[in-house]
Amino acid sequence: MTHILLRERDRERAQARAGKGSKNKDDGLTPEQRRERDAKALQEKAAKKAAQAAAGGNNAGGGSKTKK
Repeated sequence: MTHILLRERDRERAQARAGKGSKNKDDGLTPEQRRERDAKALQEKAAKKAAQAAAGGNNAGGGSKTKK
């Protein structure tokens, strides 16, 4: 009997966790609008990275820091 109760409780908890972290893909945008938004964000990100590289920022390459 308790095994069944534990199973039910675990199932409820799993459903609650699944509902919390799910991303809402229905943001009211058409696929074309979403592509435009994403392209703009990528262009801004690339411009920011280029500006950082032009300013001499060494952090743009990734992060291959080694411990000595």
